[in-house]
Amino acid sequence: MKVDFFDFNLPNNLIAEKSASPRDSSRMLLVSGSSLSDKCIGNLSDVFSAGDLFVINNTRVLSSRLRGKVNNYSVEVTFLNEVKKGIWRSLVKPAKRLSIGDSFFFSDYKIKVFKKEIRGEVLFEVNMDKTKFIELLLKKGEMPLPPYLKNNKMKNPFEDYQTIFAKKYGAVACPTAGLHFTPDLINILKDKGINVLEITLHVGSGTFLPLKGKDTKSHRMHEEFFEISKKTASAINYAKKSGRKIIAVGTTVLRALESSVDVNGDIKSKKGFTNIFITPEEKILTTDYLLTNFHLPKSTLFILVCAYAGVRIMHNAYVHAIRNKYRFYSLGDACLIKKNIANDTII
Repeated sequence: MKVDFFDFNLPNNLIAEKSASPRDSSRMLLVSGSSLSDKCIGNLSDVFSAGDLFVINNTRVLSSRLRGKVNNYSVEVTFLNEVKKGIWRSLVKPAKRLSIGDSFFFSDYKIKVFKKEIRGEVLFEVNMDKTKFIELLLKKGEMPLPPYLKNNKMKNPFEDYQTIFAKKYGAVACPTAGLHFTPDLINILKDKGINVLEITLHVGSGTFLPLKGKDTKSHRMHEEFFEISKKTASAINYAKKSGRKIIAVGTTVLRALESSVDVNGDIKSKKGFTNIFITPEEKILTTDYLLTNFHLPKSTLFILVCAYAGVRIMHNAYVHAIRNKYRFYSLGDACLIKKNIANDTII
């Protein structure tokens, strides 16, 4: 499909620079086919019933951004993941300053450039085990906030840019649909008999990368590590067979589930990497609802929600959201989307 199908005009003033306070006071647009309803995330439980199941992402953002020097030039390095023992993949600004064998100096440490990748990523040789390097990043690193956010908009980025579910370090961006939840909201859901289960998907660098090419088929998706336990897989399958609704909290959850489903629609316990790119040509097999934020034009995430509900439907929903001044992107308002089985694939 042509990428231009997923374009729309978004006023800059609608891009949120801070979360709602409290978090569960965010506005929420319910998209159910052509029907649109303006709601609040705090009333999320009103849409669902006992036995329904929310699936959340428990990844935790690592303070993986370091500033230092290479050949007396200032550089910024965001470490992504360990690709093999002692070798870490990273994004570097500006990467052109680096050559293989160069040393990156930060604080009292130095590490060497091991390789420069075709896609602009840089591999560093780190002379310490993974656990110790993560501890070092936690002490010395900065939070890898999205480019449009300014640190002074957050009182404490190390906590403000985490969900209440965050447990497992490994993400370079927050699974922001989870930011709408508070302990009170979780208690309301559980008191109604609605279940909450977790998976892990470590959000990767592709979250900051623009869609390339004029057609969705030409876009190569980034890889991200994910894990779905036997307990979670079994609970989802049982709920589905019992006629309960499955709600994915965020596009990361949906991508993990769609990466582990078999042809019969059953979720399998799985651990590995996924580069799934969900477009309107795909059939969603795993969930009934998707809770997500409002995404940017021509982004893989807007394409994903179009796959979930239909291109026309989501364009109309976004027109409504813009007219009614919903707040967009990572720290913005929520959009609860019911899966549209009769999906439309063209404008």
